[in-house]
Amino acid sequence: MSEIPAKATESEDPSDGARTEAAGETAAGAPSGTTGGAGMPAREDLSASHAGSRDTGLGEDAPAGDAIWQSSPPGSMYDYIKVASFSIGPDGLVDQWSLRAEQLFGIPAGRAVGMDPIEAFVDPDLREQGQRKMAEILDGREWTGVVPFRTPGTAEDGGGQEALAEVYVMPTRTEDGEKAAVCIVVDVRTLRRIETDLAASQSIFGQSPFGFLLIDPDLRIRRANQQFASTFGGTPDDHRGRGVHDYLRSPEAERVSATLRRVLETGDSITDMHVTGFVPGSDDRRHWSINLYRVHSGSGRPIGIAWLGTDITSRRAAAREAAAARRNLALLNEAGARIGNSLDLETTARELLDVVVPGFCDLATVDLYQGLLAGDETPPGLADGSAELRRVAFASAVSDAPFVGGGAPVAVGAVHHYPFNSPCADALRTARPRLVPAEEGGLVQSTLAVPMVAHDTVVGLAQFARTKGSEPFGDRDRDLAVELAARAAVCIDNARLYRREHERALILQRSLLPPGDPVASGLDIACRYLPGASSADRPSEVGGDWFDVIELPGHRTALVVGDVMGRGLRAAVAMGELRSAVRTLALLDLEPAEVLSALDEIARGLGAPGGVQQATRAARRPREADLSEVYLATCVYAVYDSVTRRCTFANAGHLPPVLVEPGEDALMLDVPPGMPLGVGGEPFEEVEVELPEGALLALYTDGLVESRDHPLDEGLQAFVGALTDPTLPLEDVCDHVLNTLDTHHGEDDIALLMARVQGLPTDSVGDWTLPREPRSVGRAREYARGQLLSWDLEPLVDTTELLVSELVTNALRYGEGEIRLRLLLDRTLVCEVWDSGLVQPRRRRARDTDEGGRGLQLVGLLSAAWGSRRTPRGKTVWFELPLPDGETGLTDPAEALLSLF
Repeated sequence: MSEIPAKATESEDPSDGARTEAAGETAAGAPSGTTGGAGMPAREDLSASHAGSRDTGLGEDAPAGDAIWQSSPPGSMYDYIKVASFSIGPDGLVDQWSLRAEQLFGIPAGRAVGMDPIEAFVDPDLREQGQRKMAEILDGREWTGVVPFRTPGTAEDGGGQEALAEVYVMPTRTEDGEKAAVCIVVDVRTLRRIETDLAASQSIFGQSPFGFLLIDPDLRIRRANQQFASTFGGTPDDHRGRGVHDYLRSPEAERVSATLRRVLETGDSITDMHVTGFVPGSDDRRHWSINLYRVHSGSGRPIGIAWLGTDITSRRAAAREAAAARRNLALLNEAGARIGNSLDLETTARELLDVVVPGFCDLATVDLYQGLLAGDETPPGLADGSAELRRVAFASAVSDAPFVGGGAPVAVGAVHHYPFNSPCADALRTARPRLVPAEEGGLVQSTLAVPMVAHDTVVGLAQFARTKGSEPFGDRDRDLAVELAARAAVCIDNARLYRREHERALILQRSLLPPGDPVASGLDIACRYLPGASSADRPSEVGGDWFDVIELPGHRTALVVGDVMGRGLRAAVAMGELRSAVRTLALLDLEPAEVLSALDEIARGLGAPGGVQQATRAARRPREADLSEVYLATCVYAVYDSVTRRCTFANAGHLPPVLVEPGEDALMLDVPPGMPLGVGGEPFEEVEVELPEGALLALYTDGLVESRDHPLDEGLQAFVGALTDPTLPLEDVCDHVLNTLDTHHGEDDIALLMARVQGLPTDSVGDWTLPREPRSVGRAREYARGQLLSWDLEPLVDTTELLVSELVTNALRYGEGEIRLRLLLDRTLVCEVWDSGLVQPRRRRARDTDEGGRGLQLVGLLSAAWGSRRTPRGKTVWFELPLPDGETGLTDPAEALLSLF
């Protein structure tokens, strides 16, 4: 039986001293493997040496004599179990106290040596029994058991704590041969805690629903749990010694191995590292979330890596589905915000492609039925999908070339049709999306042909394609494509309907404007009309601007420019009614102020169901009761007399005319603006202006001088400044004005009417005053004959003499005051007879037995036109004859007289 001396050399490492003692005993020839009796305490001191032998790679069954004793870092079970030793001298007092005893009991060696262990650590109630045990031990008996003890001192200085210790007491002898004892003490609390920890660790490791691995420093599996084995097959023991490359393919295995090395070297843990691989017996790709952390021994030495993994394949799939749903929702929101901002067909189609490329597909096209674009409601072939289509938009994220396959590429703007048996034609026929097969060797791998359906009508076809390398279209993508195409189809159909209505309104408006270049006596006229242009943020509607040039009797001309407030077909129709009313009132030869007053009544009647009379009654009722729709318009009406070069203006809330006299700057005429038409209740004033020869007169609407970027005053000044050279041809002046001003804003229609004054020469006017006597009839014939002969109009002499005789005779018989005869020569010959009577001549049909009453009938037969008008001092009766040009034949007076009977 080996004995350990009571005196031992102290060491800073509790295990170093044990190794020194063990080495000494081995050198003395004591068997290193002796067990039992006094050799038992050697287990504590020799445990480190056994650990060292394990570090050298020797097996547990190696002979003791072959062991290589060497010092190694702590790493055995004694790093976890609190084991301490102390010795008791022959007097029963502590004579040696180890460093581990200091750690276990919390008492330094200087204080512990010389203490009675029974008195110091045993509860007073158990001290008597403890003393008997101590006597037996000192008598040479071994003893082991569990002893409750209390650390010395008070709670304030860390003492007085109760604990349990498993004690193994071995008798020994001192150098003098006296009996002593060596005590090995193990903290029972630590043992219980280790036991609990081992049970918890085993439970966690074995019952974990996650794959759990312990990987050694060589990156080999040392332990695997059942969950991991159930995933990759076999039992947990089958996976011992395997590495990462046995489960993952390159380069994923290299990435994971590098991560394991980094964790082992740095100690930094890894959380939620995603790993992709396959499991045995399946070709489906699996995804795992891996957590890694380094594992240490009780002394803090790294001994491996813990691997905790969970399968997230389903979660990844759900996340992809959720991401796809969010992406589709965002795409629909973007489509709602970007598609349909313009009422232009091509722009709307391009907006659809801007949304889907590249967010939804790589290539896309939009084809619309050519018949619908042309305005047809149901173009031929619409039902069977064979009608012609026009490609209006194309977009690509990978190439500028159109789709490859299915025939020759179709360029944007080209008209084409799909074969009857093609998937695209089938999609158009059935109004359902179709998958177009990919062409071998082509760029595209998946194409969706989606009909564009609006209000149960197919308006076109949208194609969405994804190139090779992209994910093929699925059911969710198909539904999204149908929704996108439907939204765009509604916007395109609205744009189509708007274009149709706009074109109809524009045709209506243009039909109401003067055709070609107007011609007037004594005026050189040029005009421009520009309809408002549409923009991306504001679609244009036809406006109510109009102008007119009306020839009046006596080589006079009425110039009209007006603007109905509002836009669209309603404004165009109102403009047409007002223009027709103006022409009718002008032919009555009313004064300008009277024309505007009558036009104001008509404008008020436009919004009333009963017309003008209903509007008049409504005007007498309180304002709250007037629920009729209001039509407002501005208008300037001017009458120009080419003989006197005087022009009379009346204004109903319109912009003032601009006059440019030769050698002078342009100026705005001071014409009282009055109230707009349709307001009523206010009279209109007239202003008469004498226009010099060669002067330039400009009438216009507010679209020429006003926009959101340019206020009205600024526009008027710019317009006046643009009229710098009135001697240029009028067409050039109009072009200069439109090019100088900002007329491309497209916010309103523009009407511009310009006239250069060219009065009748004095030698083209014959004017005579006749006394009120019968012989004035003959004198009038002489004046007329002489004037016509001086104008080389001999073919008109007989007819003119006859008609002048009739009008002068009527003036003598039915008129009052002196008689005035005037002949005017311009593009036609006009004869006027003036008198002071207010009674207008009335044409009647004479019976065969009547001797008179055929004078005005004769005038109507022989003249091109005749009539009468009121004047400030009476009336004027006139007739007009065309000039002989060799083509127009003149009516023979004799035949005209015979035709009356």
